[in-house]
Formats: sequence, structure tokens, C-alpha cells
Amino acid sequence: MDKIATYCRVSTTDQNLDRQVSQTAEYAQETLDVDLDDIVRYQDKSTGTDVDRSGYQEMMADAEDGDLDAVVVLSISRICRSISDLERTATRLEDAGVELHIINEGLTLRPDESDPYQTALFQLLGVFAELEANMAQQRTKEGIAARQQNEDYHHGPAPLGFEKDDGRLVESSDYHNVVATLESIQKGELSKRKAAESLGCARKTIGRALERAHLYGL
Repeated sequence: MDKIATYCRVSTTDQNLDRQVSQTAEYAQETLDVDLDDIVRYQDKSTGTDVDRSGYQEMMADAEDGDLDAVVVLSISRICRSISDLERTATRLEDAGVELHIINEGLTLRPDESDPYQTALFQLLGVFAELEANMAQQRTKEGIAARQQNEDYHHGPAPLGFEKDDGRLVESSDYHNVVATLESIQKGELSKRKAAESLGCARKTIGRALERAHLYGL
């Protein structure tokens, strides 16, 4: 195994990138027996301008192109934002034949390995990812229903990420991008100003959307 990657991510509320870099590199050297100079490093630092995790996207593309054998991260929270995100990442790496090593949680996910613990873990990831998605969807439906009971809904514009269809409130084409952006604001990874610039709206619109977080399953 000679193509080892480390991935590190911090937000504006957690600037300890150096610790992640050193600990993931140390793990790669000691556990995977790779020289420090041969480690491929990917990182993201969310400063309010990087919403799409460009380092993560580049790493996943390289993994799926066959350029990596293993990925090392410090913790689940550094590579994934939710259970469904973890399940998608793990599945993509497995399909690409790439190992995933998560140091703090002591998890190693290896493709094509008949390990009952790993099999059960993947099954649980899938179950909880589906549950998480269903819960978010239900919260969104309840939020929309409550919104439609409000008289202001019938006269005012549709909320950010929504549009009106014959008097009904429905998700617009950019709904999922709006949800991801609002989630980044809540986590302190994105400012309202940058979010407004990204979505092409006013800061007041962002503020109103955050006040109606139930509409977005947040």
C-alpha cells in the first residue's frame, strides 16, 4: 500500500488544523508504514468562502480515479457532517477499493473484507442514514404545513429555497443547496454575508430562513 491520503478539516470555530495534520500523518507512518514525504494531503478550512469542501471533493475524485489506496482522518466529524454523509463517503470509498481509517473512533473500513463487524457497521450506517433522511423530510413537511396555515404565506413571497405551485409550497431547484448553506451558517462555518453572496439574495433573506429552520429540516 503506497498511495496514502490524509484529510483534515477545520471551521472558523476550530482552528486546530496542525494537530489534525500531525496526528493523521503519524498514524499513516506507524500503522500503514508510509514515508512522510509520500503522504498525499487534502484539507479544507471553512472560512466563509469554501462551502463545497473543495479539498474533500478533490480527494474523493482522486480515490475514484484509482490514485489512492487509503484515506486517514482524525475523526468522523472531520470528514462527514451527518450519518448519511458518512454512509455515502464510506460507500464511495469502498466502491473505489479505498480503505478508510478513522483514528479517534478506532474504525477501519476495508473493501471486500469479510469482517462481520464491518458488515454490521455498514448496515447500521445505511439504516441510520435512511432514518436521518426520513426525520429531516418529516420536519420539512411539518414546517411547510405550518407555513401554509399562516395567512401571511398566501400573500408573501415563497421562502428561500421554495416556490409556489398552484397555491402550494414546493421545493425549488436550489433547495438542497440552500439547506447545505444554512447548515454551514448554524455550524459557524459560513457568515450570513457570504451565504447571501453565494445564494444571490439579501442578508435579511438569510436571516428569515434561519428563523424558519423547521422548513429546512434543521
